[in-house]
Amino acid sequence: MKFRKTTEQDIDSIMNIVRQAQEFFRTNHIEQWLNNYPNPEIFQKDIQHGYSYVLEEAGQILGTAMISFDGEKTYNKIYNGDWLTHGEYAVIHRLAVDSRFKGSGISSEIITLIEKMCLDKGVRSIKVDTHEKNIPMQRLLQKNDFTYCGDIYLEDKSKRVAFEKRL
Repeated sequence: MKFRKTTEQDIDSIMNIVRQAQEFFRTNHIEQWLNNYPNPEIFQKDIQHGYSYVLEEAGQILGTAMISFDGEKTYNKIYNGDWLTHGEYAVIHRLAVDSRFKGSGISSEIITLIEKMCLDKGVRSIKVDTHEKNIPMQRLLQKNDFTYCGDIYLEDKSKRVAFEKRL
């Protein structure tokens, strides 16, 4: 498997994975990734900033994630708790795996690769948020030793549960 930066040629494959996730969210009444989000333009911006990554094997994209070391302004205020650390951190957004590979450990592999990337940069913390009804994501985070820290609110005032892992 190879974890690499996303290219423009990967967007169709990523959008297929996104549509699978959106269908899962709709079916399970989770109000996440709605209203044309994320869309190809979001991924193009992520690519331009160097934030978007894919995990591929034999030319097939298994999963995707956005990783930034530039902070997240919606994380500046946390409610009903506190972050574990207050220094430099990586943030993960838009983590998704092709539904054909769900349950095969691909998401955990992506997190492990992100952890290595962080350690290589000397960054000792990863923060992430998800919808409070997105139990599969919360389980993934807990399985990978992330700690629930409290709640954050997106710019549109949507509540998200926030997690952090110290490395």
